[in-house]
Amino acid sequence: MKNSKPQLTIAVSGLNAIDSPGPGVAVIRALREAKAFDCRIIGLAYESLEPGIYMHDLIEKTYHIPYPSAGTDALMKRMAYINEKENIDVVIPNFDAELYSFIKLKPKFEQLGIYSFLPTMDQFESRQKINLPEFGKKYGINVPQSKAVYTPGEINKLEQEYGWPLVVKGKYYDAILAYNPEQAKSAYQKISAKWGLPIIVQEFVHGTEYNVTGLGDGNGNTIAAVPMRKQYITDKGKAWGGITITDPKALALTTHFLQRTQWRGAFELELMKDKEGRYFLLEINPRIPAWIYLAVGVGQNIPEALTKLALGIPTEAFTTYEAGKMFIRYAWDMIVDLKEFEQISTNGEL
Repeated sequence: MKNSKPQLTIAVSGLNAIDSPGPGVAVIRALREAKAFDCRIIGLAYESLEPGIYMHDLIEKTYHIPYPSAGTDALMKRMAYINEKENIDVVIPNFDAELYSFIKLKPKFEQLGIYSFLPTMDQFESRQKINLPEFGKKYGINVPQSKAVYTPGEINKLEQEYGWPLVVKGKYYDAILAYNPEQAKSAYQKISAKWGLPIIVQEFVHGTEYNVTGLGDGNGNTIAAVPMRKQYITDKGKAWGGITITDPKALALTTHFLQRTQWRGAFELELMKDKEGRYFLLEINPRIPAWIYLAVGVGQNIPEALTKLALGIPTEAFTTYEAGKMFIRYAWDMIVDLKEFEQISTNGEL
């Protein structure tokens, strides 16, 4: 019997798998398990040592793309070249820092036949860490107090208002808990050297960390939502183990977020549940998280659903998932031929 499933070529970024891993490899695993289509995967890499490049059982071919700092013109030129060779149907970018360019170029990509399902520019900007307090007020969501600072001295003024500890955050990534002025200054210098200014200083909420990943259709409807409690956290604050939970409050907050914002695309809500049982929204990541394969494992293949929405294929909402399932992240060593590393480094393709 002939296979009637459509064959799609999907480009995926975020192929790194360090202690703060990109979502790319997990997204690709999910796409490989899609029931609605078969796929050919094109990797998009920024550096030659991203492990996903060398996972040939998951990725057919990988191309270097320019860093977001190179601007939209450089990305457009590179993606046009890749598309000429590969005929891409859908692109799934997985890093916060690259989303601005991919959102801005969406109309031009569609002219090439490359589709995506991303937040609008307004949605992307409104949930930036610097705008989160205003976001919370606008949509009626509890958000810890926070402020953008441009000098270490400004942090000292906030200690009187917020108390210790304080959370020191980069505008894109990284968060460090500081218990005194010396630690706060050190965190400021470390993060600003990596991600630039401003630095966001946030009030610390004591409680238990939860995350919800999901998918909104852009019309206020919930296509997918899976909450999990972090079981093991790295020194970078990343979940290295987690368990799906049944929590009506977390799901109600997610529904409220999607209805009020009309969110379009994948997302991750980082939440803190305090001793009174109140949820505080710490961050909104406007993309698929690295732990997305847990959602697949409990019955909600979010990357598959996102791909269908990108192509305008009718997509039914997931209504159930299995609670009490865990993910435990692990690392293993791949043996890679030096010639492959040289090829991707020299030619930008492998």
